[in-house]
Amino acid sequence: MAVSGPRIGVFGGAFDPPHKAHRALVEAALAQLDLIELRIFPTGQAWHKDQALSPAQDRLAMARLAFAGFPRTQVDAREMLRSGPTYTLDTLRELQRERPGAQLVLIIGADQAASLEKWHGWQDIVSMAIIAVAFRAAVAGAAGQGAPRILPSPPPGARFEQLDIVPTDVSATDIRARAARSDDLSALVEPAVARYIEQHRLYRTP
Repeated sequence: MAVSGPRIGVFGGAFDPPHKAHRALVEAALAQLDLIELRIFPTGQAWHKDQALSPAQDRLAMARLAFAGFPRTQVDAREMLRSGPTYTLDTLRELQRERPGAQLVLIIGADQAASLEKWHGWQDIVSMAIIAVAFRAAVAGAAGQGAPRILPSPPPGARFEQLDIVPTDVSATDIRARAARSDDLSALVEPAVARYIEQHRLYRTP
């Protein structure tokens, strides 16, 4: 079962590329979740994604550039070093062995939370980690403003916490399309990430 020791955040993703919405989520997690540390895990071979990802070394390098400067934050490459599909369960088990007594806090989006019971080994995941569910805060003047926001119903044994984030329209799919056209990415990713994409000609059609 989940414990009540020092809290370590766990945030995984393809980061293909990492963008400003990812940074905003990390900033919110550090501010709201009482974490002593936040581990960021670029995924290896994602079991749930159909499209091929960019090379691991590029995504790792961009993640390190994107999240540089955040306190108590570490980009962890272990999922990229595993053979076969990447499962969150394996990462949580490793962290639990390395940091006995710590409370793991898995950070996911509301859509992921709603489908948590489809995850590999979800029963073990919820026994090891609190699930922090990222919710987009209401925007002034937006349709539906003021409507109550509620967490999805947690599956049996799960403990959900709400993480409020500012809504953005940034998506990795759009950024890749813009990079393919050599568009300016400065409003969407960190300057160091934009330079890396340009220097390595990522997302260009061969």
